[in-house]
Amino acid sequence: MKISILGTGTVGQTIAAKLISLGHEVMMGTKNAADKLASTNKDGITIFANWHKENNRVKLGTFAEAALFSELIFNATQGANSINALNLSGKENLKGKILIDIGNPLDFSQGMPPCLIPSLSNTNSLGEEIQKTFPDTKVVKTLNTMWCGLMVNPALINNADHTNFICGNDAEAKNTVKSLLNEFGWKNENLLDLGDISCARGTEAILPVWLRIWGATKNGAFNFKIVS
Repeated sequence: MKISILGTGTVGQTIAAKLISLGHEVMMGTKNAADKLASTNKDGITIFANWHKENNRVKLGTFAEAALFSELIFNATQGANSINALNLSGKENLKGKILIDIGNPLDFSQGMPPCLIPSLSNTNSLGEEIQKTFPDTKVVKTLNTMWCGLMVNPALINNADHTNFICGNDAEAKNTVKSLLNEFGWKNENLLDLGDISCARGTEAILPVWLRIWGATKNGAFNFKIVS
């Protein structure tokens, strides 16, 4: 499958490398590909150009080029910038496609830990805002409640027995995403479908709890498991 990833940070890099290992064709999208390759600023823990040399099967283009290239798209941009990045991708390039939204609407203006952006929380969510802005795109929210290492390799902890939430308005799109999550190692019994895209309000609201657990334990390799 041709899959694009909007965003070149650690999360996008982790997903891109996994997808390539699974045999998918991958393009990452950014504002300006030449500037990104020339930059010596770190994306997370690495300089992107150095990572790209080691992962040169991953194509790099603009947001619009990446969206046009793909059959399925990951939004791995910072939540505060996601709508802008998707606008740069082009509505026509996103039309009819599945968009896996793993972003969170975090506000870092007051330092760490961040809070949720007020206009994208409580009675709204980033997932919903994307769906409202791009009504012809099939938005599926998932993987946003954990460290990126677990996103693509759930077996890192508890024999992959922990919960990944999923929600979205289109049942067929969710089934396609579930199949890709299976490729990542997620068991169907651990994929909890919460319902339509408004359920992103709940999964995005997990982040303030997640961040405080991470702060207390100094370890991101944890996740939640629903037990009943």
